[in-house]
Amino acid sequence: RNDILQGTLALLVLKTLDAQGAMHGYAITSHIQRVSAELLRVEEGSLYPALHRMAQDGWLRSEWGTTDKNREAMFYTITAAGRKQLALEEERWSRLREGVTRVLRYA
Repeated sequence: RNDILQGTLALLVLKTLDAQGAMHGYAITSHIQRVSAELLRVEEGSLYPALHRMAQDGWLRSEWGTTDKNREAMFYTITAAGRKQLALEEERWSRLREGVTRVLRYA
């Protein structure tokens, strides 16, 4: 199993959209899986509620568009508020990683 640590999904999605631009949900999950060398997998049941929540919070903007396969899909882009949140999420992740590293080193 490769469940994503709770709380990191927003970080991964915001970082992906910041780097890649507008994407639909399946493209977001595919990107995360590909760049993580298949180590991370985002399930649809987690992704779409998270996207909806981030859009409600103003971190993402959504609009209908057409995929490469000529299908209608909701595309998401990061907003200015999303970029501010991304910076906070990156800082939180850095602190968490440092704390875990310290425990592993001295436990």
